[in-house]
Amino acid sequence: MEDGNIIEVRDLKFTYDDGTTALEHIDFNVRCGDFVALIGQNGCGKTTLSKCLNGILKRTSGSIEINGINVNEKGVIKKLVRNIGYVFQNPDHQLFNSKVYEEIAYALHNIGLDDNEIDERVRHAAQIAGVSKEIFDEQPCMLVKGLRQRVAIASILSLRPKIIIVDEPTTGQDYRQSVEIMQFLCKLNEEGHTIIIITHEMDIVAQYAKRILVMKKGEIYMDGTPKEVFSQPDRLMEGYVKPPLVTRLAQLLHSDGRCNDALNIDELKAAL
Repeated sequence: MEDGNIIEVRDLKFTYDDGTTALEHIDFNVRCGDFVALIGQNGCGKTTLSKCLNGILKRTSGSIEINGINVNEKGVIKKLVRNIGYVFQNPDHQLFNSKVYEEIAYALHNIGLDDNEIDERVRHAAQIAGVSKEIFDEQPCMLVKGLRQRVAIASILSLRPKIIIVDEPTTGQDYRQSVEIMQFLCKLNEEGHTIIIITHEMDIVAQYAKRILVMKKGEIYMDGTPKEVFSQPDRLMEGYVKPPLVTRLAQLLHSDGRCNDALNIDELKAAL
């Protein structure tokens, strides 16, 4: 892998069994410690791409390397789960144990850790994710959605992966819960985790992401910082993506383009 890259994707193609091509000509790198937002209209290939990255789906052609691991080699699953974790949009799709503790510990048993290390990792991951030990004996699926998502994240964190992919982290959350989840992901990023979020919330992207990958019809359509991407409204419109509300307001107020890249109220005020 190139120096500093933790993900390298080359000419990736994925075709479903019915012949539908979901991904084609996908080429990109992600550097260690980055915070990437993967955006685009429904059906553009975001979730398919993310599932190819962690081996849930097997690519049709091309190559994927995760921290030097060829995702499509046989027998790499145990190494892969230690390097990349995936949190589903609906946490109920990955919660199936009868107790919260068992849910967080499940993958650790699968990779053969001893009981003492499992217990230490479960408690540490739960603490980081904001899952109180007082609910360790509760049924995960009976918790409110915000807590279910935290349990799902804790189950991934227990594996201590270098990369964490979260599909629609704020869907179904109120404003306070959304801020808590995003600040939590930022904290993980500051601690060295590479974060990838899949989202339709452009205000979230503008506030938290360091880099944006825009997908359109199964390909990478745009790639850049939030300022670089959101300052191109015409291209975004062609990709069926709307910039954040503040950016759109700035673009309406300044047809000369002086503040087309405003991402928040403070930047908009400074440009007026």
